[in-house]
Amino acid sequence: MRFLTAGESHGPALTGIIEGIPAGLSINENYINEQLIRRQGGYGRGGRMSIEKDRVKFLSGIRFGKTTGSPLTLIIENRDWANWEKVMSQQAVDESHDREITTPRPGHADLPGGIKYQHRDLRNVLERASARETAMRVAVGSVAALFLEHFDIKTVSFVTAVGGVNAANHTLQEWNVAQIKKARTSLLYCLDSRAEELMVERIDRAKEEGDSLGGVFEIHVEGVPAGLGSHVHWDRRLDCMLAGALMSIPAIKGVEIGLGFAGAARKGSEAHDELFLDERGKIFRTTNRAGGLEGGITNGETLVLRAAMKPIPTLMKPLSSVNLATHALSPASVERSDVCAVPAASVVGEAVVSWEIARAFLQKFSGDSLREIEGAYKSYQGLVTEYLGENDDKS
Repeated sequence: MRFLTAGESHGPALTGIIEGIPAGLSINENYINEQLIRRQGGYGRGGRMSIEKDRVKFLSGIRFGKTTGSPLTLIIENRDWANWEKVMSQQAVDESHDREITTPRPGHADLPGGIKYQHRDLRNVLERASARETAMRVAVGSVAALFLEHFDIKTVSFVTAVGGVNAANHTLQEWNVAQIKKARTSLLYCLDSRAEELMVERIDRAKEEGDSLGGVFEIHVEGVPAGLGSHVHWDRRLDCMLAGALMSIPAIKGVEIGLGFAGAARKGSEAHDELFLDERGKIFRTTNRAGGLEGGITNGETLVLRAAMKPIPTLMKPLSSVNLATHALSPASVERSDVCAVPAASVVGEAVVSWEIARAFLQKFSGDSLREIEGAYKSYQGLVTEYLGENDDKS
């Protein structure tokens, strides 16, 4: 299973192509559009969100509401294109210096992208490097989430920190998917209402100062079977794929699984999950410090991942930079931007994680139709039950 996206921030549309989705999967466009709305939400977003009303359209791969096995083509139209049609024109006759960018923003792809592709007008870089591209990745990842939910695997996220304000510590056992979903109605998708109030205050202060804020979000995936991924080669380890997917989101600078960095300060006896037997002889754990992954393979527990997002590089009170046209010191360029996009990034995180889990699931239970995959999965579940020692005859 694979996908490609294309499109610029202020171009006519974003496009995605998905290959490898099995035939027979019901596609709920309303579900996908709900995720796109969530991505546009969260306190601290900028003016662009009042312009765009993201909705996905499918151009291929679906008939009568179900996938056919052919590649899916998705499109999200950019409403702001009407204001940028001349600036972003593909026609040579429209070439001009209107809205040209020659002063790179520290922390953005502007300068390294300009060097790599030899662009003097850095708009050629920032239009694709923009986080606007993640709208299509949310749509693509939502298709994967629909596939996973067919097998009762659910992905959720919530914000745990913004601008140095941390939500109250919690243990995995305190929350489940239903409880975490309640956070979607809050301003910052946070489970701690008191911490959220302080986060909002920090965002307001940063906006007044022309600054931006980053933060941390957490993702849980419930219902993942043991055995996805592999220990036999470095690039087949699922933690490798999940970390890479999260790091591919613009502005993400750190990823943790389970205890993550906190585990480095613990003794081994405090860092791992002991195994026990219940009254029926089934193996179980009382902790999930590993975050559902051991040796690059899912162990049957809930997946727990965390990602750290740096502050957005576009500042209304810009940092010092250099104008590439004059080679003189100059304030960095200013584009319309957000003060804080951590809640939005958490939704993107859900999408990319759902994609990687779905991809690993299909690698293990491969098939061209949903019915074929269902058979393989049901058979495997019986093997796992037998292996773990769950037996109705035991007492």
